[in-house]
Amino acid sequence: MPKICLIGAGSTVFAQNILGDVLSSQSGGDYVISLFDIDPERLKTSEIVARRICEALHLCKVRVEATLDRRQALQGADFVILMMQVGGYKPATVTDFEIPKSHGLRQTIADTLGVGGIFRGLRTIPVLEAICRDMMDVCPNALLMQYVNPMAINCWAIKEIAPSIRTVGLCHSVQHTAAHLAQCLGENVADINYLSAGINHVAFFLKYEKLHADGSREDLYPRLRALADEGRVPSDDRVRFDALKRLGHFVTESSEHFSEYTSWYIKEGRGDLIERLNIPLDEYIRRCEVQIADWHELRRDLEGGKPIDVCRSNEYAAGIIHAAVTGQPALIYGNVPNNGLIRNLPDECIVEVPCHVDHNGIQPVRIGRIPSQLAAVMRLSVSVQELTVEAALTKKRDRIYQAALLDPHTSAELSPDQIWTLVDDMIEQHGNLLPAYH
Repeated sequence: MPKICLIGAGSTVFAQNILGDVLSSQSGGDYVISLFDIDPERLKTSEIVARRICEALHLCKVRVEATLDRRQALQGADFVILMMQVGGYKPATVTDFEIPKSHGLRQTIADTLGVGGIFRGLRTIPVLEAICRDMMDVCPNALLMQYVNPMAINCWAIKEIAPSIRTVGLCHSVQHTAAHLAQCLGENVADINYLSAGINHVAFFLKYEKLHADGSREDLYPRLRALADEGRVPSDDRVRFDALKRLGHFVTESSEHFSEYTSWYIKEGRGDLIERLNIPLDEYIRRCEVQIADWHELRRDLEGGKPIDVCRSNEYAAGIIHAAVTGQPALIYGNVPNNGLIRNLPDECIVEVPCHVDHNGIQPVRIGRIPSQLAAVMRLSVSVQELTVEAALTKKRDRIYQAALLDPHTSAELSPDQIWTLVDDMIEQHGNLLPAYH
C-alpha cells in the first residue's frame, strides 16, 4: 500500500487540493496518508479534511495518520510532498515586507527572488537539510515533490545536500498561464499545444500554438503580440504583455511576480509607472490575510459538520503518483538540475522543463539552446539563487550581502551601503529563524 507523506500538512487548503486530486484519481483507494505539521491545531484540521475527503469518495481502504513526529510521518514513505512555510505569516513574511519597505524597497510577492526571496530561502534550507537527513534514514527511495518557495533556491539546496534523493520541484505557473493565454485569445486550452522552458517563474513559452481539426498548427504568438500592441490585455497582466513586446516571448509566471524579478518595473518615485502597469505592491501580505481567514472559515465549517467538496486542481502531484504507481506515462513541468538540459544556462542551476513520468520516475526533456535574450534574463536570477544557496550551506554572511547586491530589483533601488544595512536588519529581525553566520 503506497504511503504518501505531507510535510507542512497544516497548509490545509493546499493539502485539501492535493489530497482531493490524489484520492479521486484512478489510482486512488489503497493509500496510507501520513500528515505532519508542527502546529497541532492546524494538523488536526487537516486530518479532519483528509478523513472527510475519504468519506465523500467512499474510500474505506485509505488509512489516514497524523503526527507531530516528522520521522514517524516519513517512515517507509513512497512519496513525500513538501508544502510548509518556515516562519509562517508572522513573523517571517511580515518581516520580508516591512523591513525592506522601511529602507525604501517595495515588493509584490517576495517569495522567489529579491530580499524577501533570499531570506525565505535562508530560513527554509536548514529545515530542508533536516528533512533530507530523515528521508535518507527512513525512506531513502521515496520520491520527493517540492512545492515550497523559493522553488529554484530550495531545489538547488536539496541537490547539494542530498543528491541521492529523487526529487522534483513543482509549481502551477506553466499550466495556469497556458490556460490564461487561451482565455485571453478566446480559445479552448484543450486545443493548445505549447512548450515552455527556463527557470521557475522565469520560464517562457517557446511555442504556443493551436491544433486545428485538420491536423494543421497555427502559431498564436502573432495574436498575442497584437493584444499587446493594441493594449487589449487584462488589467492585472500588463507587465507580462509589456515583457512580451520587449523579449518576444511570454513569461509563465504572473505579472505581480515578474515585476520584481527585474530592474524595469518597480521604481521608487515612479508611481505613474506602478499605476500604468497596475503593479500590486504588498500583494502577498493581502493574500496571506485572505488565506488565514479562509482557514478559520474552513475550520468552522468542519466543526459544524458541513460536507466537504472534493474538487480537482491542476497541480501535478496526483499525476506523478498515478504514473509512478500504475506505469501509465504522464507529462509534467518539473524543476530539476540542468545538467545540459538547457545549453545556455549553467549546468548546476535548477531549470523548469517538460518531464516524462512513469515507473522509472522523473525523466526531463532536453531542450537545447533557448533564445539568448531569455537566457540572459534568467541568468540574472540564477546568480542570486547560487549565492543564496552558498550562504545557507557555508554560513558565510558575505554571500548574503552579495546575493542582495546582485539582485536586479534591489540593486536598482539601493546603494551598496544601503543593501548592507538592509541585510543586517533582516538578519537581526529574523532572530532564531536563521542560524549564525560568520
